[in-house]
Amino acid sequence: MGSQSQAILLLQKQLRDLCKNPVDGFSAGLVDESNVFEWSVTVIGPPDTLYEGGFFNAIMSFPSNYPNSPPSVKFTSEMWHPNVYPDGRVCISILHPPGDDPNGYELASERWSPVHTVESIVLSIISMLSSPNDESPANVEAAKEWRDNRDEFKRKVSRCVRKSQEML
Repeated sequence: MGSQSQAILLLQKQLRDLCKNPVDGFSAGLVDESNVFEWSVTVIGPPDTLYEGGFFNAIMSFPSNYPNSPPSVKFTSEMWHPNVYPDGRVCISILHPPGDDPNGYELASERWSPVHTVESIVLSIISMLSSPNDESPANVEAAKEWRDNRDEFKRKVSRCVRKSQEML
């Protein structure tokens, strides 16, 4: 069986499991029923965080050799966060290719591993919203604000939360 067929079977199983046992904090489904490699995910802003009350949409794109390589995740909702690039791409360790980090920031154990599932990825994103990592930011401006001007950071996040609620 080719790696693409294995990826399709695994993704179909993960989707079925999520439909049977929904996880608090997010919902997921296919963007288009004919393509199991593109998922639409809505992350609900975690309680007791600046993102609380928000409904943030993202696209999760899986490579044909999943689970050997990680998917990419990109918010389509406006997002202000140190670990989200200005274009919406999520930057967290488990979405980085397996093996050693060429920049030396991450341990191989923190990077992608085939044991991760859609659920573990989205739970990591929810955790990222709760506690930003400003050590190696994807959005330098957001990280600087997070460190130096928390009021301005909160104001921008509140605007993102309001916009996400208007999109419902």
